[in-house]
Amino acid sequence: MNDYELLDSGNGAKLERFGDLVLARPCAQAVWQPQYSKRWKSADATFDREDGHHWHGRNRLPKEWIINVDGTKFRLSGTDFGHLGIFPEQRAQWAWIKDTVRTAKAKGRDTIRVLNLFAYSGGSTLASAIGGAEVCHVDASKGMVQWARGNAETNGLAAHPIRWIVDDVHKFMNRELRRGRSYDGIILDPPTYGRGGNGETYKIERDLTETLRLCRNLLSDNPLFLLLSAHTPGHTPIVLENILTQALHGLGGTFSAGEMCLTGAPEVFKLPSGAYVRWQR
Repeated sequence: MNDYELLDSGNGAKLERFGDLVLARPCAQAVWQPQYSKRWKSADATFDREDGHHWHGRNRLPKEWIINVDGTKFRLSGTDFGHLGIFPEQRAQWAWIKDTVRTAKAKGRDTIRVLNLFAYSGGSTLASAIGGAEVCHVDASKGMVQWARGNAETNGLAAHPIRWIVDDVHKFMNRELRRGRSYDGIILDPPTYGRGGNGETYKIERDLTETLRLCRNLLSDNPLFLLLSAHTPGHTPIVLENILTQALHGLGGTFSAGEMCLTGAPEVFKLPSGAYVRWQR
């Protein structure tokens, strides 16, 4: 079942369906003309960043609603910044995570520990848990960790071994190293710029190299994978692959990189929405 669909894009915006609701939101990558101009009239609400951040028709949105994306449920809500609590361009990554964990367990791997950094509302945490891994979910926002925990409960994963951590990513990773902990899989989607609860700042161009150094040191002796994605302009698939190749030098394995895209019906233009690189042992 899939309650998400890209309906159209263009003129710096995207038109998407989330369950029964159709929303139009800004999208800088959509520099072409819309393919289906009439579809935009069906939008239940629109969001723009002109003179601040504004929802138009927000009264037509429920405070919260649930959608099913490829068998996983997500609780959505229209935030003041236009986000809804899901990044559907990660769908292919979530499928890959589930498949990678399940395949390893089918081959006799008993316990698989996955670390999800900058974990937002938990799409990759859910994918890891559904696949059968133990998960550590880390985000600096207490509200987002609570949102992710709610998503886990909605998917029947309340009792699953998931550690919910509200903390600065680097501080937490350094503590894990001092504790001697390690992980078989690591997932990270660092922000272009982020701020922690205690005033810490994260800038991807300044801090990503250190983040990946810590990731390498936290990988177990028999690691499965590392998945890095980014939504930062200029951080193309090749850029991410080069960065990760240097960070994991000497580990062997294989790398694959590409664009993350929002998708709809076959005739609808794909909408590039970031890049990813995967390393697999």
